[in-house]
Amino acid sequence: MTDLPGKPTSASRTTLSHIMTTHDTNLLGTVHGGVIMKLVDDAAGAVAGRHSGGPAVTASMDEMAFLMPVRVGDLVHVKAQVNWTGRSSMEVGVRVLAERWNESTPAQQVGSAYLVFAAVDADGKPRRVPPVVPETERDERRYQEAQIRRTHRLARRRAIMDLREKRAAEGLGD
Repeated sequence: MTDLPGKPTSASRTTLSHIMTTHDTNLLGTVHGGVIMKLVDDAAGAVAGRHSGGPAVTASMDEMAFLMPVRVGDLVHVKAQVNWTGRSSMEVGVRVLAERWNESTPAQQVGSAYLVFAAVDADGKPRRVPPVVPETERDERRYQEAQIRRTHRLARRRAIMDLREKRAAEGLGD
């Protein structure tokens, strides 16, 4: 198997912008968190597909943080980039910003998330992805932080599987 050449973070970085309407609201009159989460997943999926050069599926979403409410009339910008790559997986970092559609004030960060995508072939099997090449100090920091998050995700998964095996051996079901 040949090594794939690396791709810089800027090669797949993208911004998805959407104006929020009354169709996006929850019972409190602010934008529903699920609407924001879908925009986050859409932007992250585009970045993962661009970086990997083909289909990629959401494997997990963690650390989704809602920092401020989003209102009807806000122009939401979802900025995403690949932070880290493994053999067939990628962590995509996403920042969500909002600004009033009719004002010239700077956008404020209203949320953030980290998603893991798996690149897949036509049969849905994992396929290799190019390594990401950090270009700036900020990209390098994001790369290092992503490695820490990956270590924690794997440790959490191992601990849960160990607990389930122990409970099963003791005859305890779900």
